[in-house]
Amino acid sequence: MTSTASNSSSIYYSPKTLDRAARAVRCAPFRLKLYAAMMTQSISLRTIAGPGGLQNQYSQRSLTELVAESELLWLMQVGLLRREVDGQGLTDSFRLTPLGRQLVIHWQASGGANLRPSLGDRFYNAVSRWLRSPF
Repeated sequence: MTSTASNSSSIYYSPKTLDRAARAVRCAPFRLKLYAAMMTQSISLRTIAGPGGLQNQYSQRSLTELVAESELLWLMQVGLLRREVDGQGLTDSFRLTPLGRQLVIHWQASGGANLRPSLGDRFYNAVSRWLRSPF
């Protein structure tokens, strides 16, 4: 993935940042449809977890709420997602960051190609999560 911006209002991200983010998305149990939906609206955890995630085609398998939230929080730590805030504080809904938007736009343009993680991707992502360092 290149680090060039597609238009003048895009934020520049280093190749290392883009690679790390792309690897985290490939290793997550979510489908491109979830990230595409997050481009236009916030998506609640309850919509992603359990049978709703499968019905909405947001996940590859049924996820418990705890597992779904853990995966979403990792994507937040990597910089792809942010939590929605309302007048009362944080909500259980998530939305893409500008970094996440760039990745989704890239993958949509390429037809969703290259979303399958390699064994190396899975290993490096697991080590990063274990160390809790999004390097």
